[in-house]
Amino acid sequence: MVLALTACGIVVALVVLGLFVFGLRRRLIQRSGGTFDCSLRWDVPEKPDTNGKGWSYGVARYNGDRIEWYRVFSYAYRPRRTLERSAIEVAGRRLPEGEEELALLSDAIILTCLHRGTRLELAMSEDALTGFLAWLEAAPPGQRVNVA
Repeated sequence: MVLALTACGIVVALVVLGLFVFGLRRRLIQRSGGTFDCSLRWDVPEKPDTNGKGWSYGVARYNGDRIEWYRVFSYAYRPRRTLERSAIEVAGRRLPEGEEELALLSDAIILTCLHRGTRLELAMSEDALTGFLAWLEAAPPGQRVNVA
């Protein structure tokens, strides 16, 4: 009986510790500011599938001339993807369709982009989209930025 209670106590403590580390990681990512909720779908085909598969929920952070994208459900402190401002080309925007409406946040707008030849989609709120497009257009003189 004592062994079972000890084992249960250890499991509960590990779960609480894991949740604490998730929260601490997100706090560390957001402490420098310039973050927004952003879902990402990488290497999207020319005709995107609207079944909702392939989306990863994350947090994006502005860092100079780069966007650093972190998965929410990860313990990694390094960004999963880094997008350079000069390499981002906006190909279009659309609203979620079909199963995507369930896979993404309720107010999401999907932005289709090209980054170094890779087609990707970013889903974010309208406010975050306004800030993202303003950040793209505010590139230093001489940098190529394509916003559709």
